[in-house]
Amino acid sequence: MNHLPRKRFGQHFLQDHGVIRRLVDAIDPRQDQPIIEIGPGTGMLTQALLDRKVALQAVEIDRDLCAQLRARFAGESLVVHEADVLKFDLRTLGSSVRVVGNLPYNISTPLLFHVAEGLPGLVDCHFMLQKEVVDRMAAEPSTSEFGRLSVMIQMRFAVEKLFDVPPEAFRPPPKVDSAVVRLVPWTRPPVEVHDTTLFEDLVRHAFTQRRKMIRNALSAFLREGDWAELGLDPKLRPENLSVTDFARAANFVTARRTNA
Repeated sequence: MNHLPRKRFGQHFLQDHGVIRRLVDAIDPRQDQPIIEIGPGTGMLTQALLDRKVALQAVEIDRDLCAQLRARFAGESLVVHEADVLKFDLRTLGSSVRVVGNLPYNISTPLLFHVAEGLPGLVDCHFMLQKEVVDRMAAEPSTSEFGRLSVMIQMRFAVEKLFDVPPEAFRPPPKVDSAVVRLVPWTRPPVEVHDTTLFEDLVRHAFTQRRKMIRNALSAFLREGDWAELGLDPKLRPENLSVTDFARAANFVTARRTNA
């Protein structure tokens, strides 16, 4: 499929057949599990998924690609939706779905949260992303990669980095390495958060000032004496706290405000 990549859409088309086979094997598509593909592009991964006889829906913003995909896969179990995925109501695509995609780097982070919040019946996700983003998603506490994205993604998903992908696997080659990540929603989150908005606000404040000690970075939420009750050293930095620590701190603040 001939198509000139458009910079405004962040298009880098996956073209390496070996990488595609490895990705499809990792997904392990099944006929009884519908799949949503985000950004199918020229349809290389689309073809490999349809070869496994799955029911596939694709969301693509580029109208020219939509037309080409509909023509190429006419008569197959593919439905193409021409839409900006960030504005698309994913719930209209059904429940108990799986999501895959080579995500545009320029919208990857907001897109991850859009999927997490927009598909309550989500089974799993397999995404190709910038390697740096995947490393941050999967990062452990007390590492330089651990940050706000790590906490917010790991509260929703079990994160598994699968493999790296070099620039030459794409047309045109991006200037960075890529990686494939598997995200599986928690049946129950590591810690139940009582006020999601407060939790998100606390985590955002913490990593806005990540080089400060938590007693200073979170002074708008917690008092000096609160750290002992939480069993946390106030001299730690935000990157030293675990996802569970952040959830416990947010719940502590929620409980005090509720009982005030």
